[in-house]
Amino acid sequence: MVVVVLPGILAAEAGGRKRFELDAPTVGDALRALPVADRLLDERGELRTLVNVYVDGTDARARGGLAAPLEGGETVRLVGAIAGG
Repeated sequence: MVVVVLPGILAAEAGGRKRFELDAPTVGDALRALPVADRLLDERGELRTLVNVYVDGTDARARGGLAAPLEGGETVRLVGAIAGG
């Protein structure tokens, strides 16, 4: 079991829920199980550019991205990147 924590803007899209407890073997499986998966993943199933995912404080990209294994007990946090110009 892992805990996935959404930021407020995504929680609003998920019926107001900010926290989800899921059984998922990988980061990608955890994200696909969320009701906001279409906001996180593009049409190819890849993580959208402006979405950052952290597993116990470590960037998921450094752990293998969507294929990063989850053992159980981790906290997965989603953070929207800020862009501007």
